[in-house]
Amino acid sequence: MRMSVMRPQTKIILPVALIGLFVFWACGNSGREGPAAEKTILAVIPMGTTHEFWKAIHAGAETAARELGVEIIWKGPLREDDRNEQVQIVETLTNAGVDALVLTPMDDKALIRPVVEAAKLGIPTVIYNTPLDGDHHIAYVGTDNYEGGVLAARLMAKLLGGKGKAILLRVSEGVIGTWNREEGFLATLKKEFPEIRILSDNRYAGTSTESAYQTVENLLARFGDAEAIFSANESSTFGCLRALQDHGLAGKVIHIGFDSSKKLIEALAKGEIKGLVLQDPFRMGYDSVKTAVAHLRGLPYEKTINTGVFLATPENMKEPRIAALLAPDLSILD
Repeated sequence: MRMSVMRPQTKIILPVALIGLFVFWACGNSGREGPAAEKTILAVIPMGTTHEFWKAIHAGAETAARELGVEIIWKGPLREDDRNEQVQIVETLTNAGVDALVLTPMDDKALIRPVVEAAKLGIPTVIYNTPLDGDHHIAYVGTDNYEGGVLAARLMAKLLGGKGKAILLRVSEGVIGTWNREEGFLATLKKEFPEIRILSDNRYAGTSTESAYQTVENLLARFGDAEAIFSANESSTFGCLRALQDHGLAGKVIHIGFDSSKKLIEALAKGEIKGLVLQDPFRMGYDSVKTAVAHLRGLPYEKTINTGVFLATPENMKEPRIAALLAPDLSILD
């Protein structure tokens, strides 16, 4: 077990919150004796912490940690587009001496260097949710995001009757996970449903509900004849929903979204959203921590784990499996 102190060579200036975290951690460990002092500590780093998706990952990671007798530090950027902050968090936790990193990279290239540096120090990384270029991580746990886009395209085409006018609302540049969803959606429409015209496929919602709302406002002003919209993550789906509601178009314009939250479930039940492509974030967090611990303990593990992709509609949303994915049990975080 590495000492949970800052290495002398680091140049990183710690944020106040992280300083407090490490002081607490170091003091807690310094008073232990015997096996407890050697408890494995993993850093689980999301892109953000506010959306329900990340809370479900946190719940899954915490569940696995308790089952396996390890501890996790859950720390993510304040904004899901702040690459520099995520890099700093990874570097800070690496230099603090955690045993492994469990990371969803905000950028498939910007996080390569800190992962490489962690590997040099003997700290392995499990990547989850969205891929990272290169082969410096030990495993990947996530959704087949391209297939998620395929499911969205086929449902939209079914509801449109195979022809109509559609908009793709992209999320953020540089995030390969959402890019795969968007490309799966576009490729499927172009190949299988050529009579569906894509009015716009190059506008980005950004990483907040507010920026998504404004983007959809602009798109509706320009493309008032749009009949369907696909939004590729939770915040863009909620922003799009709000814009459609404010224009009296919710339920009239076919809206297919991605991921889930309380407000999105309510909209699905009302028919304001016609479909939600679902991942299994609880399992993602759970399997990622299990994989990291297996590696640390010299046990066999899968290098790639596909956690599945599913489609919720107003018709199937009460089925037990779909209902559990729409509203994962987060009680472990209370």
